[in-house]
Amino acid sequence: MEGKTVLVAGAAGFVPSTLCEHYLNLGAKVIGLDNFITGSESNIELLSKSKNFEFHKHNIYESLPDFKSQKIDYILSMASPASPIDFGLIPLEIMRVNSEGTLKLLELAKEKNARFLEASTSEVYGDPEIHPQTEDYVGHVNPIGPRSCYDESKRFAEALTMSFHTKYKVDTRIVRIFNTYGPRMRPNDGRVIPNFITQAMRGEDLTVYGDGTQTRSYCYSTDLVQAIHNVLMSDDVTPFNCGNPDEYTVKETAELVIKILGSKSKIKYLPLPKDDPKRRRPNIGKLQSISDYKPVVKFEDGIKATAEYFKTLL
Repeated sequence: MEGKTVLVAGAAGFVPSTLCEHYLNLGAKVIGLDNFITGSESNIELLSKSKNFEFHKHNIYESLPDFKSQKIDYILSMASPASPIDFGLIPLEIMRVNSEGTLKLLELAKEKNARFLEASTSEVYGDPEIHPQTEDYVGHVNPIGPRSCYDESKRFAEALTMSFHTKYKVDTRIVRIFNTYGPRMRPNDGRVIPNFITQAMRGEDLTVYGDGTQTRSYCYSTDLVQAIHNVLMSDDVTPFNCGNPDEYTVKETAELVIKILGSKSKIKYLPLPKDDPKRRRPNIGKLQSISDYKPVVKFEDGIKATAEYFKTLL
């Protein structure tokens, strides 16, 4: 990546900032965009230590900075808030960044002849009727449910990305990201892992929704970054599942977090939210057919590293 320029929208988020660091380490120039609606300024401060990092505080669904004289080789569309806690707080902002924001980034990719990657989500599968989920599954999504601002706007972003490829021959890629965790997450993110870690660290009851038999598959952030990079460097424009196929029930997850952190917390059961997916696990055979990808971070090690990061914040 020496001599290449990578633009990352949403650079202050925990996964995008890890991606920025990855490309800086590979010798690329990285341009970050973020409006800090959910991203962390501390992530940008960390990246700004590199002379090859340039940052613009910007809301991409309103406009983009002037890049007229700037060479851009890769554009990574990763600006959307992705936590269930955000779906009720900023639904319109989520929908706008995944529609208007994605459109502006695609237009820039067309102008710059840059390769474009849309960071989509396993949420496009909704509450899936097949298990594990493969890329040819078209989903089971409630278009007016509490998660629809994210689910449907990401489905739209995929359609928009593919339309720019077919109509304008823009060089596009699509990744569908499954549950990811790691340092730089928000402790109050609202997702399973940060909820459980912060509750266990405080000695509070771990809140499990439903009976805890619903499943998730958790991928550590650096493993996810490698998966995304493999897709970006591939020649395939169709979607790829990116994640870790190791599957745990939510109850098992809570028990493991308590054990790993040596907490005295108990488990408390609460009603299951509407449209909460019952099973979630990626089939990553397609990704492994175009790369040597294999998740390497063990769940125990990932939980410990994430907890160490949260200690600096809590």
